[in-house]
Amino acid sequence: MTEPMIIQGGMGAGVSSWQLAKAVSQAGQLGVVSGTALDIVLARRLQQGDPTGDLRRALSQFPIPAIAERIIARYFRADGLSENAPFANKPMHTVRSQRTLLELTVAANFVEVFLAKEGHQGLVGINLLEKIQLPNLASIYGAILAGVDYVLMGAGIPLEIPGAIDRLTAQQPASLKVHVAGAAADDVTMIHFDPQAILGQSVPALKRPKFLAIIASTTLAMTLQKRATGRVDGFVVEGPTAGGHNAPPRGTLQLDETGQPIYGARDEVDLAKIASLGLPFWLAGGYGRPEQLQAALAAGAAGIQVGSLFAFCQESGLDAALKEQVIQQVLEGTINVYTDPVASPTGYPFKLVPLPGTAAEAETYTARPRICDLGYLRQPYKRQDGTIDYRCPAEPVEDYLRKGGDLADTVGRKCLCNGLLANLGLGQHRADGQVEPPLITAGDDLQGLRKMVNPTTQQFFAREVIDYLLSSQPLAVSS
Repeated sequence: MTEPMIIQGGMGAGVSSWQLAKAVSQAGQLGVVSGTALDIVLARRLQQGDPTGDLRRALSQFPIPAIAERIIARYFRADGLSENAPFANKPMHTVRSQRTLLELTVAANFVEVFLAKEGHQGLVGINLLEKIQLPNLASIYGAILAGVDYVLMGAGIPLEIPGAIDRLTAQQPASLKVHVAGAAADDVTMIHFDPQAILGQSVPALKRPKFLAIIASTTLAMTLQKRATGRVDGFVVEGPTAGGHNAPPRGTLQLDETGQPIYGARDEVDLAKIASLGLPFWLAGGYGRPEQLQAALAAGAAGIQVGSLFAFCQESGLDAALKEQVIQQVLEGTINVYTDPVASPTGYPFKLVPLPGTAAEAETYTARPRICDLGYLRQPYKRQDGTIDYRCPAEPVEDYLRKGGDLADTVGRKCLCNGLLANLGLGQHRADGQVEPPLITAGDDLQGLRKMVNPTTQQFFAREVIDYLLSSQPLAVSS
């Protein structure tokens, strides 16, 4: 099988939309949808009235019609929401998520992959985060139901995911160990997902997708190959210039004069050792240029993963007005990406695009009341009575402290869940009139957009990104 030379990055939440993944896939490369928070994305899109009918068409193909009907009955608004009306929320995931929430999660991931694959034979992947553990089994199963070709996962050490993919493909129950703060080493908490218990029946035989681990070190690649519970099919080697979450620098965190993390020689990946593992790998983080594709191939890689160029193309899920503002400032040379060491509740550095009026601006964000009502980045923790509760350093400070959290962990934290949804035009409208501000992320090489933008329309399309990257006509690489 010929491996894709270009992987379109899986940018959450919803920036790597089914429309973007489909365009990339139809162009002969690996289109990737983001699996982050797809349950709430589907619920809110249905509340907006699903004006194109695509979501309802995909739900009509869900293998258990009764589940699709329940979701439509609960969330679909034929007339859409009136201006400034709040979205109805859904339950938050827990170690024992409600059945209706698991159904929504399975169906949402099915819908996104189904639409990305509809009408062509190209490859489609889904990107998930190890840090968002609680919905992952249901998300993976929904994607497998729709015939996803690749599952990609980063932001952690996904040792158990390959084995879970094997079991879910066979329609068998799967489990994952949950990281619970304050739990003793021998006090193990698991999340369980049984496909037949959720669907009520088995479905025709499913295809196992390939699993690609997104890694930032040689050690992690070697660990995954040796200790993963199932087959690892390749790696995406991501450097610290990539957008979204970055792996923390190795050793003691040091900041430069602008307050950004300093990466050094210890953070460089030995590509020769990666190649010696005998699995295909792709290079990511600052590889959005034709000459860098050539350099990756020369280093033994199967190709590259590119995010930021696709994030601002016409097919991406990013709100059109936000795209226009970023592109305009790129052309003016007035915008740069900032690696914030504390913004993400995960503790990982996170790239921010400091666009005026967004949550990246201190004044804009401090005007927002702290609230945690989506909860994807909540951390399970043990209470004194031995039960499990959940906390997030971006929630109200008094709530976090009451739950045993450290005050220092709350400083500078931002609600990524609500901010990333606002990027899609799905920001919540609050009772006090506040609207969630967007929170845009991109890789360091944002100025690379200059090469793509049509000077007249100030737009570009996914196909043009691929043509640009392949402009030196590299040879195909076979696995």
